[in-house]
Amino acid sequence: MTAPVLAMTVGDPVGIGPEITATVLAEFSGRDDQHGVAVADLAVMKRAVDVLGLDVELRAITDWSTPAAGQGVIDVFDIGVLGSDLPEWGVVDARAGQAAVTAIEIATKAAMNQEIAGIVTGPINKEAVWKSGSKHLGHTEMLGELTGVTKQDTMFVVENTKVAEHKLQIFFATRHMSLRKAIDALSVDTQVDSIERAHRALQLYGVASPRLAVAALNPHGGENGAFGDEEIEILRPAVERVVDSGLEVAGPIPADSVFHQGLSGRFDGILSQYHDQGHIASKTFDFDGTISVTVGLPILRTSVDHGTAFDIAGQGIADAGTMRSAYTAAIGYAPYVDGIRAEYLPK
Repeated sequence: MTAPVLAMTVGDPVGIGPEITATVLAEFSGRDDQHGVAVADLAVMKRAVDVLGLDVELRAITDWSTPAAGQGVIDVFDIGVLGSDLPEWGVVDARAGQAAVTAIEIATKAAMNQEIAGIVTGPINKEAVWKSGSKHLGHTEMLGELTGVTKQDTMFVVENTKVAEHKLQIFFATRHMSLRKAIDALSVDTQVDSIERAHRALQLYGVASPRLAVAALNPHGGENGAFGDEEIEILRPAVERVVDSGLEVAGPIPADSVFHQGLSGRFDGILSQYHDQGHIASKTFDFDGTISVTVGLPILRTSVDHGTAFDIAGQGIADAGTMRSAYTAAIGYAPYVDGIRAEYLPK
């Protein structure tokens, strides 16, 4: 099997993205199960390597099919935006924003053309992106437009290596809205849709027979209506509907126990009802190891789930743990790219 080529966009070139990208690519250089390529200006990667004091060679490539050079070599797809005139570390800059956008565009095009197996994205600074003239709110919106997709979901991935290398995937029925609006947005139909999309995503990302749990909304799952009736009126009927259709789905299960059950190996995936419900559980268990996958795109995209950390950029002290996890996850999901593309490519 040919090693998957994975494009790593560094995000904002004056944040910690170049440093954590260089760290991970240096670690993985020489391994024959992947070929990682940094997508950035060559000078950006050189500056990061110098800051880190890495004993590696940088090689500029222009063809994604270029074989990996081996141990001690980091390949860079030079995007040619900044040249050698680099903005200052840790400062919001329109040129840096443009470099971040260009890298995403180049990597996404390569993935859509099936020149690479997928992309791993570093953190962008939204203000810098907006200063560059882009109107996108962030990565997700940009990737949607570039791939022609309008409906996307976030899948968090967290592993409990103490339980037979168990991997738990967390989905979200609602995300970036107030808690009040998130509750108001729940209905039987939207819950069924969220369950079905999560279940299908688990299949596409390698779980042959998914076991999905639905997290309850209220304390103790509502205690039969004493603490809220959403479980009775919305969540339980939705679960019953999908179970009747043949899916293996449990719930609603109280949120104070369902994530523990999932991490213990009882479930492959959990549908969280609102943003913080899933975020708190996963990040408390493993902040550095929790990574994000954008589900619904016809390409594989994994990502760190932290920001640019401008306050420590350029100091060589950034923790590359989450980038390492995102890259490792991309390697693991790469064999499923054809199925992901077939399912989500706009018809």
